[in-house]
Amino acid sequence: MDIWLLILGMLAITFITRYSLFAFPDLRFPPLIRQGLHYVPTAVLTAIVVPGMLMPDGQSWALNWNNAYLLAGLAAIAIAALTRHLLATIGGGLLVFFLLRWAFGQLPI
Repeated sequence: MDIWLLILGMLAITFITRYSLFAFPDLRFPPLIRQGLHYVPTAVLTAIVVPGMLMPDGQSWALNWNNAYLLAGLAAIAIAALTRHLLATIGGGLLVFFLLRWAFGQLPI
C-alpha cells in the first residue's frame, strides 16, 4: 500500500509541475531564475555521468590508470573542448572507451 501511495504522490507532483506551465501561460520567471535554469542541463548531465566514471562498480572509488570509464570520460571532455562537435565527442569517447577496455582485457567474451 505504501508503494502505491508513493507512486500516486509522484504522479501528482509531476502532473502539477507540468500542467502549471499550460494552466498559467503568462507565467514568466525573473531574470535571475532564467539565468540559473540555463545551467540545469549541464548540472544534471554531470550528476548522472561523473559517479559512473569515478565509481564504475558502484561500490568503491576507482581513481587509477586502469579505469576505462574515467580515462574515456576525460578523453571525451578533451575532445569536446577542442572540437565543440557533439558527434565527434560521442564517437571519440566511445572509441577510446572500447579501445581501453580491449587493451586492459576487460571486454566480455
